[in-house]
Amino acid sequence: MPTDLEIARKAKMRPIVDVAADLGLTEDDIDLYGKYKAKVHLDVLEKRKGELSGGLILVSAMTPTPAGEGKTTTSIGLAMGLAKLGEKTCLALREPSLGPALGMKGGATGGGYSQVLPMEDINLHFTGDIHAVGAAHNLLAAMADNHIYRRQEPLIDPRRVKWGRVLDVNDRELRAIVVGLGKPTDGVPHESFFDITAASEVMAILCLAEGLHDLKKRVGNILVGFTYDREPVYARDLGAAGAMTVILADAIKPNLVQTIEGTPALVHGGPFANIAQGTNSVIATKTALALADWCVTEAGFGFDLGAEKFFDIKCVSAGLDPCAVVLVATIRALKMHGGKNLDELTDPDPAAVERGLPNLAKHLESIGTFKESPVVALNKFSADTDDEIDVVRRFCEDRGSPFAVCDGWARGGDGAVEFAETVRDVGCQVNRPFNPMYDWNDQVEDKIFAVANKIYGAEAVDYTRDAKRDLRMIKKLGYENLPVCIAKTQKSLSDDPKLLGRPKDFLVTVRDIIINSGAGFLVPLTGDIIRMPGLPAEPAAKKLDIDDEGKIVGLT
Repeated sequence: MPTDLEIARKAKMRPIVDVAADLGLTEDDIDLYGKYKAKVHLDVLEKRKGELSGGLILVSAMTPTPAGEGKTTTSIGLAMGLAKLGEKTCLALREPSLGPALGMKGGATGGGYSQVLPMEDINLHFTGDIHAVGAAHNLLAAMADNHIYRRQEPLIDPRRVKWGRVLDVNDRELRAIVVGLGKPTDGVPHESFFDITAASEVMAILCLAEGLHDLKKRVGNILVGFTYDREPVYARDLGAAGAMTVILADAIKPNLVQTIEGTPALVHGGPFANIAQGTNSVIATKTALALADWCVTEAGFGFDLGAEKFFDIKCVSAGLDPCAVVLVATIRALKMHGGKNLDELTDPDPAAVERGLPNLAKHLESIGTFKESPVVALNKFSADTDDEIDVVRRFCEDRGSPFAVCDGWARGGDGAVEFAETVRDVGCQVNRPFNPMYDWNDQVEDKIFAVANKIYGAEAVDYTRDAKRDLRMIKKLGYENLPVCIAKTQKSLSDDPKLLGRPKDFLVTVRDIIINSGAGFLVPLTGDIIRMPGLPAEPAAKKLDIDDEGKIVGLT
């Protein structure tokens, strides 16, 4: 089997103007970034806001293995399968971050014959959106430090600055730093930190904003720190909102690309689901809904992370409501949750698959809690056996859950037609409004417990002294009515990455709560979750190179 990169290079891409034409767009509606990429103008959505008639299909997954279970591959396969059925379809996906691409996971444009193209561009710098987010974020950090140095009003206490810096590369050395060292003219020394750009509140804002005006307002509402009297200081107080919005003016426009079979795809925004809201931009999703009959989108990591936030934050905020939910399962993930080691996941073992089913069952129950009816999609790997697949098929049949095998990785859209038919049948049924996990006006502790109990399966939630202090500050500032975007490990339903399967009788510990007043949510940090990843022992960057002809090699 050729590599993903080799498959992508052999594919014949359509000019992006032709892909745009499939969605009813002209060259006046897009800004070209070469022959195969384009930005869609914001007025495209503005003119069609009353035409959001497309069916929204959400793709999520069971608790993944470290390599992921192929939500993007499955989402792309589904879109291509729907296109094979003659359905006008548009994908709405997140942009990959350089952090995972150069770290452990590799690229995030799908795989095999189920990819979005151009693969190298999307996985690396694409149209520069993530760099723009980093520049806007770091501009605010620089303006805050300059404000402190110049002793300008309101006087920010250097010990209470809440806004650090970001970088789109995994670098554990930058998690905790001291800035302002050197001569007196080099600044005021104080502790600071770096997050990965995907965790930036600016990224969250970009993906929740519904236009430039909303973007500017949200950016101005970012909490930067506190004065010596412990009064809040916001980005608008520093005069930073205008310049930050200027930097983001192109980044807020959705990026139009295509699948390996030419199906339109809007790839825009890249927050991680374990430390942010984990879904692509509202603008991209709504644009896809306005331009196509079906919009296929995904939510990062397992249903307990990205999909919960998709419903409780994105859908509530933007007025969205999926007509179908796909839960991706894999034989290898089921075997891992059934007690097999990572190096044993390709060994045939139907019994281990059976033992791993409680994890899948919990996610199905969580989907039901939202009053949604899921389709289980088995993302097929070459090592999967018929006996193992039958275990999952029987499980779904016994529960009355629609089930389909997606073979998009090996066969492209042809391998996803049956899967697409199943999803289409569910999506065409009368759509019941989803049931949010909590009311935004509930107490903060009640919102956190609702997610931890109903979605994770926790018995209780504990708070450290710092978290209790944060709760008092949230109440003082009047942010109790914001939703919660819980940061938690993706490796387990609990906040302990070692608890696989379906853990029970466990406690979730909240150690801090970050106020993202610009994005409009609170971020409880649970367990040992961190917002700046480190590199693994063998980073993917070691395999990445460029040959004498200028071609990239080693990108996965």
